[in-house]
Amino acid sequence: MKQTGVVLCVLAPHPPLLIPEIGKDDIRAVKATQKGMEELARRVGCAEPDVVIVISPHAAFFLGSIAILADDPLSGDFSAFGVPEAKYSFRNDLELVSSIADEAGKVGVTVDILESRRGGMLRRPRRLDHGVLVPMHFISEELDPDVPLVVMGTALLSRKMLYRFGQAIHKAAERLGRRAVLVASGDLSHRLTEGAPAGYRPEGKEFDERLIQYLQDADVKGVFSIDDSLLEAAGECGYRPVVTALGALSGRGFKSEVLSYEGPFGVGYGCVVFSPEAGSTENCDSRAQGGRCVESFPVRLARAAVETYVKSRKKISPPEDIPEEFQGRAGVFCTLTIGGALRGCIGTIEPTTGSLAREIIENAIAAATQDPRFQPVREEELARLSYSVDILMPSEPVSSLDELDPKVYGVIVSKGRRRGLLLPDLEGIESPAEQVEIARRKAGIGPDEDIQLERFEVKRHT
Repeated sequence: MKQTGVVLCVLAPHPPLLIPEIGKDDIRAVKATQKGMEELARRVGCAEPDVVIVISPHAAFFLGSIAILADDPLSGDFSAFGVPEAKYSFRNDLELVSSIADEAGKVGVTVDILESRRGGMLRRPRRLDHGVLVPMHFISEELDPDVPLVVMGTALLSRKMLYRFGQAIHKAAERLGRRAVLVASGDLSHRLTEGAPAGYRPEGKEFDERLIQYLQDADVKGVFSIDDSLLEAAGECGYRPVVTALGALSGRGFKSEVLSYEGPFGVGYGCVVFSPEAGSTENCDSRAQGGRCVESFPVRLARAAVETYVKSRKKISPPEDIPEEFQGRAGVFCTLTIGGALRGCIGTIEPTTGSLAREIIENAIAAATQDPRFQPVREEELARLSYSVDILMPSEPVSSLDELDPKVYGVIVSKGRRRGLLLPDLEGIESPAEQVEIARRKAGIGPDEDIQLERFEVKRHT
């Protein structure tokens, strides 16, 4: 039976610099967030929603009531950020708007429906703010263009009432037979560093660390335990939308996964997915025919290789219909995770087989069964595995750390026959020096030994 109501919730940051025309050179500083948003959007697409609901802290904000936009279509652009040509328009779901208002009233939450035409007077339609447009810039790429949007703000209501409002959203969608994805749009602390937009407060880091950990643990009580003084000191804008999203999942149990977190420019950006237990999209399985969630060819091949080998101890052969872009040879790293935690990673710096497809098959099986840090993958774990396949581009020599960027380039450290490699864009690796130090250790090269440095880029497939 088709699951209805709120089938997925996500926490999505909304820095406009994620839009390439706006971010320009600064976008490199938020590469982890950009990738997190791409994966978040993919998960939304996998949920196959009938409607997307966005709670934006930058939409109309009232003290004691929730504002929901009733214009149809809902439109906006990034003219406030110097890019008016970046325009967006979405169909509204006015039936759901009315249903949400009705269900909210039953739990004591007042909803104000904001229309351009009211009382015989025509007002200028409310334009969508960046709290809506930034997440939808990514999400809309994964949806059919006719999937409607419902947009609302938040309010200075108690946490209990915001939580109840989330319950009302779920019930309203369920009543209409809608599959809804709820997007809690919000950045975390705006006070992480001395140069932060709202100034520096040490509480900013504490808030971000606590909230991200509570969300990773699906700890609703923990989220509620954050006191008002910490919220105010942190200068955040995502907490209230998160509380409402948690309300939409109440009573069903859910899994939570932090896809990314970083705090460049003094502002915390977290990408988090919350999946009800009965409708988890953790693996976004694309094997069902006709589904919208389509894994890339390398990931499909890696998954098939691992599942066949773990179940039967047989190695699959490369398929005959290999896409042209994957018909060459290259080094490959295959990474397996469960719930965001590493479960295995094995790779080759240079190709060791006759084809890229064979390289993926061999390294995927090795990651599942030969990583010395872990026991071999068990059959009961297969359904929970997520896959990432990095295809290495040709390396080039560099003469100093100044030519490295751990977010963009992987590094190869060599001393004679000893070589150590570290992939780019790994969580917790912030500087070239740290990247090289870890690669040295992997190769058994001492800190005082002379080394040769190479950098490379990868094409990462998930």
